[in-house]
Amino acid sequence: MIKTTVKIDGMMCGMCEAHVCDAIRKAVPATKKVSASRAKKEATFLTDSAVDADAVKAAIDATGYTCLGVQSEPYTKKGLFGRK
Repeated sequence: MIKTTVKIDGMMCGMCEAHVCDAIRKAVPATKKVSASRAKKEATFLTDSAVDADAVKAAIDATGYTCLGVQSEPYTKKGLFGRK
């Protein structure tokens, strides 16, 4: 799994977060889980394979918000019993 974090400027409310999540789902149909936080000024989502950062940036910018950066990293699910 790949976790992608998108830094976004311009989100002011819960509807802004919903618009960003919808834009990401449309740009990356293989998205597993999307969440956006206006407080953190970012959105995160999970996919099975790498995403096209330019497509994500274009989708965010098209909604009227400003994409400040896209960063992807490997992600492993942390289970209840996975801690040592």
